[in-house]
Amino acid sequence: MFWSGKSFDEDKLNVLGVKFQDASIFYNSVKEIDTTDLKNWLQKAKEIQWDYKNIVKKKGVLERLK
Repeated sequence: MFWSGKSFDEDKLNVLGVKFQDASIFYNSVKEIDTTDLKNWLQKAKEIQWDYKNIVKKKGVLERLK
């Protein structure tokens, strides 16, 4: 699961919720893992961050960090 995965705009990642930015992918076998996709998602995870720390202070408003 990637906490900011919804913001990645990747079709292979499953977005279940509406309020938060998480997205995930599930594998049944190691052979299913596409290492190129995984590397790209890890890079995006570094670049795209959301301010979960202050979500309570901001009354549920989730803002993107820069």
